[in-house]
Amino acid sequence: MARYSGLRILGEGFRGNSGWQPAWRKPAPKASYDVVVIGGGGHGLATAFYLAEVHGIRNVAVLERGLIGQGNTGRNTTIVRSNYMLPENNNFYEHSLKLWEGLEQSLGYNVMMSQRGVINLFHNDAQRNAALRRGNSMRLNGIDAEIIDREGVKAMCPIVDLDNGRYPVMGGLLQRRGGTARHDAVAWGFAHAADARGVDIIEHCEVTGMIAEGGAIQGVRTSRGEIRAPKVGLAVAGHTSTLTEMAGFRVPIETHLLQAFVSEGLKPLIDCVVTFGAGHFYVSQSDKGGLVFGGGLDGYPSYGQRGTLPEAEHVYAAGVSMIPALGRLRGLRSWAGVMDMTPDGSFYICKTPVQGLYMTAGWCYGGFKATPGSGWCHAWTIAKDEPHRLNAAHTLDRFREGRMLDERGNGPFFWAQ
Repeated sequence: MARYSGLRILGEGFRGNSGWQPAWRKPAPKASYDVVVIGGGGHGLATAFYLAEVHGIRNVAVLERGLIGQGNTGRNTTIVRSNYMLPENNNFYEHSLKLWEGLEQSLGYNVMMSQRGVINLFHNDAQRNAALRRGNSMRLNGIDAEIIDREGVKAMCPIVDLDNGRYPVMGGLLQRRGGTARHDAVAWGFAHAADARGVDIIEHCEVTGMIAEGGAIQGVRTSRGEIRAPKVGLAVAGHTSTLTEMAGFRVPIETHLLQAFVSEGLKPLIDCVVTFGAGHFYVSQSDKGGLVFGGGLDGYPSYGQRGTLPEAEHVYAAGVSMIPALGRLRGLRSWAGVMDMTPDGSFYICKTPVQGLYMTAGWCYGGFKATPGSGWCHAWTIAKDEPHRLNAAHTLDRFREGRMLDERGNGPFFWAQ
């Protein structure tokens, strides 16, 4: 695998950048593989990478109906954190965060990981108590968490309006190891590293059907012909229910839209990630200077990758309430991701009713930050045909068995998670 380095970049500059090779091959699909992974986003590429790197399974194909990284992986606000309350969730996301911390070395690729800290603001006693519960749960599981007061918030993000007349800031829950990473670079890095380990990454290859015999998967039908495999992994986010219906079963997932926005470029203004406790709003600043921010769901099921103006208005209003100076900025662009929402707001990494068919799905708001952890656990489940302890509770059976992982306490409502 050709390795990237500062010296090589300097050398290529003197050569007119004539020595660069494509980051991954463009192979034609073979007739069969040991494993087929459907979905060329971060989760699918990470699954393939860890199958090859950890489990030695290299005869793997990643099928992507479009281009690598043009789905949800490139349509998010790039936040990385592990500040969840339930042990089943915070242990998983902490494992994922530890993978993030060594990811650039593992991939040999700069994903621009920036551990600048994540602050969740609270504005009243109830929110403070909830932050304390979450922080204590994290600390009991060995995860860093701090409660900071108003002065601590002011020191880290002085532009926040602490004395807002409606939503005065009382403090925040801080995870210093949280931060951001460059979403496109994550997809490219996993693709580059997986390809170097022999994985075939096949773009413009849409799955149109599943081949199953005797209750077991045998392969997939695609726009580029049939591909046989005894094991198939689904990593297709909001399109999970479409693929599972092809396999003959339904899953408790609804597909919703989640918008994100970028402002015009600015000089350094916000050097952490900060979230508004009185409205669904979160913001950080990219390396190019634009503020990257988002909010909640648009509130209705859709497969469209574009949002609605009412939700955009809500996001902008929440942002100006938290940081009034944002009212002077211009929005540069917006987009929407296709979110796979579950009834309890927690994910699935599990086997399915079809033997040999596995899935990582139901990521709600947590998909990007889970990328390496999802791929690692999904690869383990595929390779060993059993879950790892980190994803053992995240099965399709938990609703039938009464084991909901309701992180936010919102009850069984997809849209409320």
